[in-house]
Amino acid sequence: MFDRRDLLKGAGLAAMAATLNSTKALALDTVTLPFANGERPLVKYPQKRPMIGLTSRPPQLETPFAVFNDGPITPNNAFFVRYHLSDLPYNLDPDKFTLEIKGKVDKPLKLSLKDIRKMKATEIVAVNQCSGNSRGFSEPRVAGGQLANGAMGNARWRGVPLKAVLEMAGVQSGAKQVTFNGMDGPVSDKTPDFVKALDLEHASDGEVMLAYGMNGEDLPFLNGFPLRLIVPGYYGTYWVKHLNEITVIDSVYDGFWMKSAYRIPDTPNNAVEPGTAPKATIPINRFTIRSFITSVPDGAKLKAGGTTLRGIAFDGGKGIKDVQVSTDGGKTWVSAKLGKDLGKYSFREWKLPVKLAAGAHELKVRATGNGGETQPDAPRWNPAGYLRNVVETVRVTVA
Repeated sequence: MFDRRDLLKGAGLAAMAATLNSTKALALDTVTLPFANGERPLVKYPQKRPMIGLTSRPPQLETPFAVFNDGPITPNNAFFVRYHLSDLPYNLDPDKFTLEIKGKVDKPLKLSLKDIRKMKATEIVAVNQCSGNSRGFSEPRVAGGQLANGAMGNARWRGVPLKAVLEMAGVQSGAKQVTFNGMDGPVSDKTPDFVKALDLEHASDGEVMLAYGMNGEDLPFLNGFPLRLIVPGYYGTYWVKHLNEITVIDSVYDGFWMKSAYRIPDTPNNAVEPGTAPKATIPINRFTIRSFITSVPDGAKLKAGGTTLRGIAFDGGKGIKDVQVSTDGGKTWVSAKLGKDLGKYSFREWKLPVKLAAGAHELKVRATGNGGETQPDAPRWNPAGYLRNVVETVRVTVA
């Protein structure tokens, strides 16, 4: 709907704004997610194929799960979208865009997009996953966007290491954290701006990236154009879009989106007894290990005999060591063949030929990471519906 070159010129953003503000006209059909009140519109947005719509202001779009069976890289036009604030920067001009680096630095900087693109670029393949991915399956139900399993995606990101920019600015002694702010903002002055923070050591690890490229193209507008923060292995709440402000501070940032929101129980498994409140919390951080069957949907009817099951697995950055599959409800398990390793932060494809006799079958999949982590048989619960990584089950009928 929009030519990338037009978007780079700034043309098309006004038209995009008009389209995003009239989403009723974009509704194509409905889908029903597998939990209570799961009916959702299937909507078409600029630069996106039909996606599962959760909200329109701000836009929140979930990837149809079948997309994940097409390969380990999620196409840009199918990549999920999550915003907190509704005032999106439709009026941005890429030629006038600047990234400001300030705070406890020797040399405050204002870098244009052209300046950033002239720096030595790196690439990393990494999963971005919404903290609330799969929240709709929480029992008892919890507040928040009721998402199925499609608020995640895997892309090849291109940009410059945050470390290089911080070194250009010269971080002063005594600095503790780095905060990140984007051009999307609140429509009310009572709503706190969406600012996130990382410890300086993490921000300077050489992997955290300022990305302008995604799968060989410029970032789509709804995925953060023209610049976004990439925090490999960490939940998407830290992946600030439309990034234009980096501040080095000598304290622990206590803004709303760090101190109050996106918190998980400070317990060994970051879980509590269902329906209870944690005594203490910490900021959400790395992904839990997860795996999915992508080739067969729940409730499918299959022909008896041989078939090849396929899927994906990923974790918070140690990488996948093994994926096991059960066709008898978890009584026996067989290791699948792992696909190409695109990096420790990427989806890892797997496949396993199986023979299924006539009858009902519970297909299960579980992953083990290089650090020994695996998935629990029963779901762990927390009040925000974060961190879900239970062994997934797909029920099929074979005839």
